[in-house]
Amino acid sequence: MAQQRKIIHVDMDAFFASVEQRDQSEYRGQPLIVGGQPNSRGVVAACSYEARQFGIHSAMPCSQAYRLCPQAIFVPPRFEAYREVSNQIRTIFWKYASEVEPLSLDEAYLDVSYTAEYNGSATRIAQAIKRDILAETQLIASAGVSYNKFLAKIASDMDKPDGLYVVKPEQGEAFVADLPIAKFHGIGPATEAKMKKIGIKSGKDLREWSLAGLVEKFGKSGNYYYYIVRGIDDRPVRSQRVRKSLGKETTFAEDILSAEKLTTLLEKLAEQVLISLKTHDLVARTLTLKVKYANFQQVTRSHTAEESLDLAAIISLLPILLVRTDAGQKPVRLVGLSLSGFEQSKREKTNQQLDLSLSEAF
Repeated sequence: MAQQRKIIHVDMDAFFASVEQRDQSEYRGQPLIVGGQPNSRGVVAACSYEARQFGIHSAMPCSQAYRLCPQAIFVPPRFEAYREVSNQIRTIFWKYASEVEPLSLDEAYLDVSYTAEYNGSATRIAQAIKRDILAETQLIASAGVSYNKFLAKIASDMDKPDGLYVVKPEQGEAFVADLPIAKFHGIGPATEAKMKKIGIKSGKDLREWSLAGLVEKFGKSGNYYYYIVRGIDDRPVRSQRVRKSLGKETTFAEDILSAEKLTTLLEKLAEQVLISLKTHDLVARTLTLKVKYANFQQVTRSHTAEESLDLAAIISLLPILLVRTDAGQKPVRLVGLSLSGFEQSKREKTNQQLDLSLSEAF
């Protein structure tokens, strides 16, 4: 039986506006509009949740937004700042996912089907991603978890802001049946209006149509509608880059001075990273150690072996790399290690099986 896919869709909440409110304290708690000025022909690129209470939304003319909320603050977009945060967020995604497909600066699909962290629970992985994003960027994300892209995308919008919504495989068809057509990702206002004219107002209505009937009415898109209303979406998560490393790190509640204790903790991290490596059917030749001292200074030390690294080799390398740092002399607040220099393992990819003892359904 094929491995059940586990897909997460992460969507930042009011992304541009939230970055502005984070960086400018006077904007916090205020109706904020990122885009053009009120007297311009510009449109709203993003708006804070305080502004949304007045009926303002993205793509609305700024002049209309001003009429709805004259007291709103209008600021021009700072795309470099948003790209910087986006890169931080994507780095977090790659800590957990084997495939990451960005849709924009503030949202992406993640395939975590073979992620070993949190016993393979996609829900707990999504919670960890949200926590990491908040800790790293001071921004809030919503996440949808399901077994395909369509359902994960809709789920991420179900409980905003700061949402986490899960649609399990056994819930898929019923979940879609109850959805208004306007909530379907891929059905825009024009198609929605066309569907409503022929009596399709919900997923339940759409499901009553045959494949041939939908294709006749909507062309090639009819195929898409037929399958998604049945909770079926086989589209893969397609990465825009190849994953170059797998790693794990931990921050301590209290700084550690003992090199011996750090070595023991790093050995445990090594075991976890190797589990992830095996689930991706890879072997690695380069080990990188990361140490962050109590003063937040950070160093890395690497070693590349002639042969692929197993657990015994990594454990033997850890003290060698650690002695090349000031660990044991300076207190340490964080350690991490990563493996890179990947090659495909000799094991056939098609025979890959995830150890069920590491996997929870969702």
